[in-house]
Amino acid sequence: MYKLCFYVPDTHLESVKQAVFQAGGGRIGDYDQCCWQVLGEGQFRALPGSAPFIGEVDRLQRLPEWKVELVVADASIRAVVDALKRAHPYETPAFDVWRLETLD
Repeated sequence: MYKLCFYVPDTHLESVKQAVFQAGGGRIGDYDQCCWQVLGEGQFRALPGSAPFIGEVDRLQRLPEWKVELVVADASIRAVVDALKRAHPYETPAFDVWRLETLD
């Protein structure tokens, strides 16, 4: 089992979540579309050669972004990350993948 965490602007929150859910993310026992999300502030500066979805090259940008966390089964992790990348509006989306241990 893995935990996936990603950051996404409000305009694409639901569409990105639906993409990762359809690829198999967010399933816990007899439940699906499970996640935790919180609104925060992200920042970045697009470097020359980039094509930012939001903001301008060489200018610091701060904006509201959602942090979304969900679990993903081993067999689905690659498909879920691929779906995240395809659905996300950013040129390079920020995300983390953590391997989870089972404790009895």
